[in-house]
Amino acid sequence: MPLGLGRRKKASPLVENEEAEPIRAGLNVPGLDGLDGGRVSLGEGAAHEGLPPPPTSLRPRLIFHTQLAHGSPTGRIEGFSNVRELYAKIGEAFGIPPTEVMFCTLNTHKVDMDKLLGGQIGLEDFIFAHVKGQKKEVEVFKGEDALGLTITDNGAGYAFIKRIREGSIIHQIQVINVGDMIESINGQILIGCRHYEVAKMLKELPKGKTFVLKLVEPLKAFDMISQRSGSKSGSAQLGTGRGTLRLRSKGPATVEELPSAFEEKAIEKVDDLLESYMGIRDSELAATMVELGKDKKNPDEFAEALDETLGDFAFPDEFVFDVWGAIGDAKVGRV
Repeated sequence: MPLGLGRRKKASPLVENEEAEPIRAGLNVPGLDGLDGGRVSLGEGAAHEGLPPPPTSLRPRLIFHTQLAHGSPTGRIEGFSNVRELYAKIGEAFGIPPTEVMFCTLNTHKVDMDKLLGGQIGLEDFIFAHVKGQKKEVEVFKGEDALGLTITDNGAGYAFIKRIREGSIIHQIQVINVGDMIESINGQILIGCRHYEVAKMLKELPKGKTFVLKLVEPLKAFDMISQRSGSKSGSAQLGTGRGTLRLRSKGPATVEELPSAFEEKAIEKVDDLLESYMGIRDSELAATMVELGKDKKNPDEFAEALDETLGDFAFPDEFVFDVWGAIGDAKVGRV
């Protein structure tokens, strides 16, 4: 059977060598019902059929505890529906401008990329906000095509370093660390740029030339140790027995139980395929693909669902077929 006939291809925003990993910006917290387990949607279908939704004053409140990663009293935040609003609430709690927040980690004050606030927040997770610290300017000689960087962004206009490959050009420059925000390249300001735009710019810098990076490192507590290479690939489980808040770039967030054994295995397989085909690791993108494919009857239905939801990525047919196979293998327990 031909796969994905008539699928329209869009120009992929991803680049081949410099990796780019997104942080999902979609949160939709207000109006949460049914926190005791199961899958609960926020918004459509959240109320009992035939009954009006409860007034806002009677709905359960999602309150998260937060601290500044370098040290602060504990604050309480609620009522945010996306990453920018989350940063605004953190700013209100600690009396700082929201633009000072670079990124957040869950349940650790350290710059641990496995605990980066991304597509899921456990309902009992503790949020640590990393704010801007020292600025630095570094000259880098690009002696190879690949610099060895993985770039991500915070969903609110800041791109920063998620991983540094051991033995790479950047790994040899001790002042560049995981967590550093890339403020500019050769004087071009990057505030507001997405991760893939920054990665593309780094990739297109001419080999054999020197370029200048302006970076901002997160403010650190005395007991923090900088990570040079970042965390090894793999999924870090977020949340507690009460479930997790799944953030989505499109549509409402949902409160879900922790992933099943099938889902965990399928997500890992799809994430491996993303790295093999596209040079990125993105467990939330992999989870979305597994969710789209687990109930489909054939690869053509799966391809259509991908085009409808993730069409901007323009996945090649052979990749879609391999992902379909990986989901099928996970269902039957194949390694």
